[in-house]
Amino acid sequence: MQLSANFSLQEMVKSQTAERKGIDNIPDSASIDNMIKLSENILQPVRDHYGIPFAVSSGYRCGELCLAVGSSLKSQHAKGQAADFEVPTVSNMELAKWIQENLEFDQLILECFTGGNSGWVHCSYVHEPRKEVLTYDKANGYREGLIGG
Repeated sequence: MQLSANFSLQEMVKSQTAERKGIDNIPDSASIDNMIKLSENILQPVRDHYGIPFAVSSGYRCGELCLAVGSSLKSQHAKGQAADFEVPTVSNMELAKWIQENLEFDQLILECFTGGNSGWVHCSYVHEPRKEVLTYDKANGYREGLIGG
C-alpha cells in the first residue's frame, strides 16, 4: 500500500528489532490513516524539496515494539504519527531548519546532532500541530529550539 508517491506502508512498519524479536508490527486502521497524513504532509514534501530518495529509520511501532526499543507506549510512533529519518548528503541541522521554516508539523526534534550529518530528525504530524521544536542529546536531554553541535 502506498502512503504517498514515494512512501509505502511496508517501509513505515519495517523494523529490525521487530524481525529479530518476532514482533508482529501491524498497525490498525487509525494508525494507517495517521501514516498517510504524516507521509503526505512531512515525508513527501521533504522528498520533493530535496529530490533525494531517503528511507525512514523508525516509523510505526506497535506497543510491544515500543517497549522492546525502550520507548513509551504514548510515543507518537505508536500512533503512526512520527518518523525518524535523514536525507543523504544533507546536514540534519539543515533538514530540521527547512522543515521548521516550510512545513506544518506537530513536533520536530533534532536528535543526537554533533555536527555534519550526525544524529537524525524526528518529526510528527497531527491535525492541529503544536509546532514544538526541540534538540535532544544524552548530555543535556531535551532543549527548546534547534541547537547545533
